Amino acid sequence: MDGILNINKPAGKTSFGTVAMVKRLTGERHAGHAGTLDPEATGVLPVCLGKGTRVVEFMMEAHKVYRADIELGVSTDTFDGEGKITARGDATLITGEMLETTLQNFRGDIRQVPPMYSALKYQGQPLYNLARAGTTVERESRPVTIYRLALVDWQNPLVTLEIECSKGTYIRSLAHDLGERLGCGAYMKNLVRTGYGVFGIDKAISLMQLEEAVQQGNIALYLHPIDGVLGHLPAVTIDAAGEEAIKTGSPPGMGTGDVPEPSSKYCRAYSTEGRFLAILHFSAADNIWRPKKVFV
Repeated sequence: MDGILNINKPAGKTSFGTVAMVKRLTGERHAGHAGTLDPEATGVLPVCLGKGTRVVEFMMEAHKVYRADIELGVSTDTFDGEGKITARGDATLITGEMLETTLQNFRGDIRQVPPMYSALKYQGQPLYNLARAGTTVERESRPVTIYRLALVDWQNPLVTLEIECSKGTYIRSLAHDLGERLGCGAYMKNLVRTGYGVFGIDKAISLMQLEEAVQQGNIALYLHPIDGVLGHLPAVTIDAAGEEAIKTGSPPGMGTGDVPEPSSKYCRAYSTEGRFLAILHFSAADNIWRPKKVFV
């Protein structure tokens, strides 16, 4: 079973636990997800099956879209509703105009400090283990990009935002930092990932729907093709001789001028019949395209 499922992750289940459930339901031993969601967050979680697991690394650069409910006037140690309250502030004087002005600071290229309650490692230890032990360590800020940040609703003290962002963005940190900027504190009350690259929540399926599809034998209706997430890579058609070379892991005999966008580091290779063959990597040292991931 090779492909990608667009799963609507339920609240209260980890991303790892969701993948484990998919493996149990489908019987597919090889499965993995792209883009971890916190246990209480819901929404789009791409789960790759079989050979689909080999393109996870190429999915990480995809834009993510979230809808977040942020409550002003309360701060927590985890930056979300699962943590302990660390401070309370007065949000009664915050206006929509103040919000819009403050949100401008979070658009475009920004730097974020990851929360202590995260899976990032410090000296080999996940930060959340240190946090649970009462230890706080300095974390370096990291560059992220907020492509779109829209104020969807404002019912004091609840703010609803829609965020389109790059990989590595912590929406919990954005909520916390927004509260700091406003001077009243804030935490992320609810989070839904509504988009991940080509996948949208409108077409995501629940674990119950997946189970029904398996029982009815029509899971193929929900299995997206592997190359469906690689549209950002240029494509090239390979002749019969090149296809045979790719099957053995050998270069198909292509140079720079054979790919529509030679400046790209990778490209998709297809047979003359349109079958997806491989992801090729350009070797600048010898000016040739070599197989990176072979799927035939």
